[in-house]
Amino acid sequence: MTPQALARLHAAAFTRERPWTVAEFENLLASPHMRLFSRRTGFALTRTVAGESELLTLAVDPAHRRQGIGRALAEEWLAAVAAGAESAFLEVASDNLPALALYRSLGFDEAGLRKGYYARPGAAHADAILMQRKLTLGQMGESTSQTPESG
Repeated sequence: MTPQALARLHAAAFTRERPWTVAEFENLLASPHMRLFSRRTGFALTRTVAGESELLTLAVDPAHRRQGIGRALAEEWLAAVAAGAESAFLEVASDNLPALALYRSLGFDEAGLRKGYYARPGAAHADAILMQRKLTLGQMGESTSQTPESG
């Protein structure tokens, strides 16, 4: 997916916040540790560094929502980073109830709050809920029964 296509889709998906620009997508995609997961009608952009993976944005074309695209993208991200990350995190607008439900169903828990984080022209700012999910390296969150070695 080109930076132009990402910017168009992001603008369609995020109508209350300022959508990201073509230049922002170009810069992000050129940065180290970035990964793009995409479908024709949606994408997820992530960054994994030092054992942590962050979902920077997940956008689905409004005409194709409620079809499992966002879930599939998030699951693909989590599966891809499970071997190299201890935790996954994201932030989501406190009033984005469908996204909150999706992330909770994927095992994310609330880890913090940023008051008034999302600026909305002509409307009150929205809080950002920070969410985190622990990952067991190589197991995508499943526990393993390892016994510690004694020395």
